[in-house]
Amino acid sequence: MKVVAYSIKPFEKEYLIKANQKKHDITLISNRLTPETVGFAEGKDAVIVFTNDDVSAPVIQELNKLGVRFIATRSAGTDHIDKQAAALHGIKLASVPAYSPQAIAEHTVALALALNRRLPRADKQSHHFDFRLDDLMGFNLHQKTVGIVGLGNIGRATAAIFKGFGCRIIGYDANTAQELNFVEKVSLQTLYHEADIISLHLPLTPETYYMIDARAIAAMKEGVMLLNTSRGGLMKTVDVVEGVYSGHIGYLGLDVYENEKNLFFDDHEYDRDKDPLLQQLLNHPNVLVTPHQAFLTKEALQQITQQTIKNLDLWQDKKCVGDACACARGCRTATPATSKPQEDNVNNYLL
Repeated sequence: MKVVAYSIKPFEKEYLIKANQKKHDITLISNRLTPETVGFAEGKDAVIVFTNDDVSAPVIQELNKLGVRFIATRSAGTDHIDKQAAALHGIKLASVPAYSPQAIAEHTVALALALNRRLPRADKQSHHFDFRLDDLMGFNLHQKTVGIVGLGNIGRATAAIFKGFGCRIIGYDANTAQELNFVEKVSLQTLYHEADIISLHLPLTPETYYMIDARAIAAMKEGVMLLNTSRGGLMKTVDVVEGVYSGHIGYLGLDVYENEKNLFFDDHEYDRDKDPLLQQLLNHPNVLVTPHQAFLTKEALQQITQQTIKNLDLWQDKKCVGDACACARGCRTATPATSKPQEDNVNNYLL
């Protein structure tokens, strides 16, 4: 099967090559999928995308015209894909529904520890031979109440780590009845009211969009620590900035950002105009932002690439893709398109 993979970073190539084992003719390009780069999909049966790619209705329409019948995303989330448009054009979708939840969970706790113990500030001061302890006071995680919003694989893995610190764990999830012996399930309002640390582990949906706004923040404890390693759109950034500068949010750890598209994953140091909201956050001493890297471990990359290739294998064999199906109208048998001649592109990397 002929495939083009967009937004490929150098660290991914080795893992994709190993997972593919020369089964599919995959062209790797560093370009994001956009209306301007959709032409690279000409002659391809499928495209592989990532979270910052433009998989909107107009792009999907162009992919359809080029003969693409399958889209595989190297992510668990699919909010960057217009699933209704894909269904309209008969294009099947697949994601990586579960991969190394420990990778994201461990990064989440790393943010909490770094914020709490003022590690970025301590490191910066030490590099200037300033070894004062002023403004480096932290707090014990032991016996603090941690609220986990979203009790899927990642949320449960995060809860388990915090439990190891001796924390009381409370959790909220509107979509699961699963009971965990170390998580006390509570209402969302109770979680906001009681948690010293709140960690978000939800997909971005119409129901969860901007769930953290001024009203939600007002319901939280004064000085709460807020962590988000899920999707930036869960937070209304304007309200979060206000919460941080008022002190109501005492600590903020982000691996995602509402306006990260066209920003994260690339070097923008010398851009003349920088995102003003993000600058406000970065300028605050109690805020720590990482560039959507929580997933970035060797183990996670191995699982992501293996599942992505498996999704291609299944679709090529006209089989249902099971739990990985992200189709708007459910999981159905896919019918691959007839391959077309591959274009020459000297800037591409062939697997």
